[in-house]
Amino acid sequence: MTCLKPESAQPSDRRPDGGDFNPFAAMEPRVPEATPAPARNGARVKANGVAPQGVYLPNDNILTPQMRSPEYVQLSTAAAMTLGLMPGRMHRCACTRCLNLLLTYPEGCRANCAYCGLARHREAERDYADRNFIRVDWPAVPMEQVVDIVARDGEATPFHRMCISMITHPRTDRDTVAVLKAWTARIPPERVAISILSNPTTMSRDDVKELHGLGVDIFTVALDAATPELFDRTRGKGVQSPHTWAKYWEILDDARDIFGPKKFGAHIIVGMGETEHQALTLVQRLVDLGGHSHMFCFFPEKGSLMDHLPATPRDQWRRVQLARYLIDYCGVRVTQMGFDENGRVTDFGLPAGEVDAVIDSGIAFRTSGCPGKFADDISACDRPYGDSPPSNIASYPFQPNKTDLRKIRRQLRRPKPAKIAAPAP
Repeated sequence: MTCLKPESAQPSDRRPDGGDFNPFAAMEPRVPEATPAPARNGARVKANGVAPQGVYLPNDNILTPQMRSPEYVQLSTAAAMTLGLMPGRMHRCACTRCLNLLLTYPEGCRANCAYCGLARHREAERDYADRNFIRVDWPAVPMEQVVDIVARDGEATPFHRMCISMITHPRTDRDTVAVLKAWTARIPPERVAISILSNPTTMSRDDVKELHGLGVDIFTVALDAATPELFDRTRGKGVQSPHTWAKYWEILDDARDIFGPKKFGAHIIVGMGETEHQALTLVQRLVDLGGHSHMFCFFPEKGSLMDHLPATPRDQWRRVQLARYLIDYCGVRVTQMGFDENGRVTDFGLPAGEVDAVIDSGIAFRTSGCPGKFADDISACDRPYGDSPPSNIASYPFQPNKTDLRKIRRQLRRPKPAKIAAPAP
């Protein structure tokens, strides 16, 4: 999330074959290899038994300290810099508005999602706390230190929202509650709203109720894959992972019942092999349920089972970004839109002038996620450069300027309408 790290293998606006979308057949993950027994379940970390000492910056060191939640959490690089725990600066961003807390254990996440740098199959390659996630390292920090800093800042905190991200681990449900209680004991939800990025695989309806009762404002489920088939291929049996589409929807439906309209949502990653029509049909389903979609542009995460595949072409990404915004915030329905034989958007369902006005506002192309304090359609969870390098921005973590909008229009292949000269008096 910092622009200061050298970038390699930057994705272009188009696929290597010149295509403007990622078809299902071309996005097959690698098959995960078996992990040698001495490297399973954080065995190296636990055998070494190195005690943690304050902030741990990932460095691919086999003597990774034995850090566990709820005493320790991992932070995004952007959050760590905003807190003053890491040096650096972000391209065109002063800070991030969402404090993302990721649960952490030597055993790591026991799921094996094909696109994720934290996946279980990396056990032989890197210890959990040293793995990259959404393009960057996530330093590990004592939870008490995080709370101290934010509580000290009081009303001046830059954070609009805090989000606890669960992983697949036997302790994740109870430790999420512990982290949440440690936070709310000193920082009221009225000051910093709270979100949960859940792990449905380990959860029950009672778990969802408990989090709501403890002050959580918004509950989200990372569906990520837009269809059951794609889910199974990237998150389920296809990659020896425990998640199922049915269980994720069970918990999402529980969140709808318990949290209510506008207080639940789902993540969707665009460009993993779904059609634009399939992705937007899912967006519409969420809206009809009373929820929102939070969209991510697929980026081939280094070390993942999909790191050999192309990033989402910007043509595809911009079409889906714009269409998703129209469905979520402008009352347009997917049935009003037009699609070609490959499921690509050809008509956004509004008159050209109205579509151009939405494009010119720029908000549709900002990072989507749980809202902050500015507006319902401006996300606190801005995730600076979490799905692209700064040189080829997918989700803008700031308001796009005129130069940005010209580039977006080129990517949409939708030039700005020429101004009509006023008639002579």
